[in-house]
Amino acid sequence: MNTYPNRSAFCLRTTVFGTVVLLWSVRGREPAILRIVLSRPGDPADEAVKRLSPAAAASSCREVDTLADQIEAFMAGEDIGFPLDAIRLDLCPAFQQRVLRAEHAIPRGSVSTYGLIARRLNNPNGARAVGSALATNPFPIVIPCHRAIRSDGDLGGFQGGLAMKRALLEMEGVEFRDARHVATRRFHYGEST
Repeated sequence: MNTYPNRSAFCLRTTVFGTVVLLWSVRGREPAILRIVLSRPGDPADEAVKRLSPAAAASSCREVDTLADQIEAFMAGEDIGFPLDAIRLDLCPAFQQRVLRAEHAIPRGSVSTYGLIARRLNNPNGARAVGSALATNPFPIVIPCHRAIRSDGDLGGFQGGLAMKRALLEMEGVEFRDARHVATRRFHYGEST
C-alpha cells in the first residue's frame, strides 16, 4: 500500500533542458499532478516551485516517478504519448480545459496555430484567448503546448523559452525555414490562410 503526503509534494527530474518539477497531491486515493514546472532561462524550475508552493515537500511515489521518467525520456527525444488521467485538468477553467484537450490531440511532428485551435473550438476570433490559455498551461510536455505556433509560422511563446520550444519541435521532426519560423504551411486542424 502506498503512503502519500497529506499536502502537496514535488518531484524533481534533471533533463537536457534543465530541471523539471512535478507538483502533486492526492486526489481521492490516487496521486495526481497539480502542475509541471519547466526551467526557463534565468529561472530554474526548482526555484520557481518554491515560489509557487512554498509548503510543498520533496516526495514521490511509483505513479509520480513513472510520469517523471516519461517526461524525462520525452525531453531526451523519445516518442512518448501522455494520458490525461494523471493530471488535475479539472482545476483549469472550462475554456482552458477545451484548449488543452485540443492541444493534447496534436500528434508528434505536427503543429497547429492559435487561430486554427480557436476555430476548432468554435471560437473563430479566439486566437489570443487560445494563446493565453496555452501560456498558462499548468501541464507542459504532457499537454504539448510547444506544438502551437502563430499563423505566420513564428514560434510564438513557450514557458520553457523559445530555444526549448524549437529544440522539442526539431526532435519531433518539425523543420524550420529560419531561426523562429517553421517551414510547413500545413497545420493540424487545417491549413493556414
